[in-house]
Amino acid sequence: MSSQTDAPGLEQSQRRMREAGVATAAIDVFTRFYRLLESGETGMIPEADVEPLTDVAHRDALDVPADDARTALGRTAIIKLNGGLGTSMGMDRAKSLLTVRDADPHRGADADPLTFLDVIVAQVRAARHATGATLPLLLMNSFRTQADTLDALAPHDDLAVEGLPLDFLQNREPKLLATDLTPVDWPADPGLEWCPPGHGDLYTALYASGALRALLDAGYRYASVSNSDNLGAAPDAAMAGWFAASGAPFAAEVARRTPADRKGGHLVVRRADGRIVLRETAQTPDADADAAADITRHRYFNTNNLWFDLEALAAELERTGGVLELPLIRNTKTVDPTDSSSPEVIQVESAMGAAVEVFDGAVAIEVGRDRFLPVKTTNDLLVLRSDVYELDDAYRFVARADAPLVDLDPAHYKTIAGFDARFDDGTPSLRGARSLTVRGDWSFGGGVTVVDDARLDDEGGAARVPDGAVVGPDGVSD
Repeated sequence: MSSQTDAPGLEQSQRRMREAGVATAAIDVFTRFYRLLESGETGMIPEADVEPLTDVAHRDALDVPADDARTALGRTAIIKLNGGLGTSMGMDRAKSLLTVRDADPHRGADADPLTFLDVIVAQVRAARHATGATLPLLLMNSFRTQADTLDALAPHDDLAVEGLPLDFLQNREPKLLATDLTPVDWPADPGLEWCPPGHGDLYTALYASGALRALLDAGYRYASVSNSDNLGAAPDAAMAGWFAASGAPFAAEVARRTPADRKGGHLVVRRADGRIVLRETAQTPDADADAAADITRHRYFNTNNLWFDLEALAAELERTGGVLELPLIRNTKTVDPTDSSSPEVIQVESAMGAAVEVFDGAVAIEVGRDRFLPVKTTNDLLVLRSDVYELDDAYRFVARADAPLVDLDPAHYKTIAGFDARFDDGTPSLRGARSLTVRGDWSFGGGVTVVDDARLDDEGGAARVPDGAVVGPDGVSD
């Protein structure tokens, strides 16, 4: 896709990518986005161009015969996006290696801790046992997560399916200086010169790695895709049966928005052609922010749980030479995310959910919040580790109470190291809480119970909630 008329910044970027061994298809995708960026394309989706999404089927209303569900799951692969390092929580390895339970409840109190990856593996095994499906698991790793992840999977010698890889690699691309769209140089840390292309790279990576062809050759027809930090997205035979029967090439799982979901990606219908479109926050003009945040108008947010027909995807990628025509997301940051004075750069990204607009006949299905349990901050992690959720026999997280809103002081709890140090005697009970707000440097003893709208205010120094104490609206009580 390159030509002699390419801009110097594009030529430099293409050369860097070739020298780094980036797949040709990924370079072609980057080239397409670069040209859109250079032409002034912003990827914005104004409110005037869309209508609300309505009349969406609900997962709980599905009536799929058990045999059809098992058959469909038998032709389904599970794909997990596993490229994140959890840097926002101070991690430097795969986020999926983070502990989510102190012990496996089905193996006794002395069992080893469970990581996100352990739970994913256990969910796949449970679905295999329940349905007889081979259910291959493939992880899209990044260069930074691959080694640690494969080491962690090594003890699970029953996981791999013959002829299929356990993982494939996400691509990478140069960060571009905002001033002239040339690839940035950052000798202090050359790794910061590169960025992932967003999870829309899933399709290019599947195609370029050969994983897509391997799945088709092995007889698989469908894929269920989700983020590795969303343990709600367990294998679902009924959903597989519904998707197979629908004949749709692509389906997006959506959930009903609440006030907590006013920001973030949501599905809308494009007026021009009636297609379902994903609109991310970065694609919403400032003037339309209030309309986009109106949860009574735009009722459904994108869970990033997707289903697609592998044959339909392969046909579209073959038609375009591996360049799925996803909308551009222009993401402006600094080259060093921890240094706001470092040069401003543009990261060219795409969202995998945006493929909903690429396929004729794409659909959406509403799911409950039980299929959307992402962990983006330590606030989320505290709730998931708590007694609000129990792990059932299929290793699904089942809510035993409404999840409270947790707001921990970022000065002390933002990183995993700081968070774990302050809950060194275990996670408090949150079943009786509506919210928990912590300000200041508090640590928690064992057997602590949080109730109602609990709050701990800054004591001006380190403080500790005693063993067995109750934390409520007025702070700590015995």
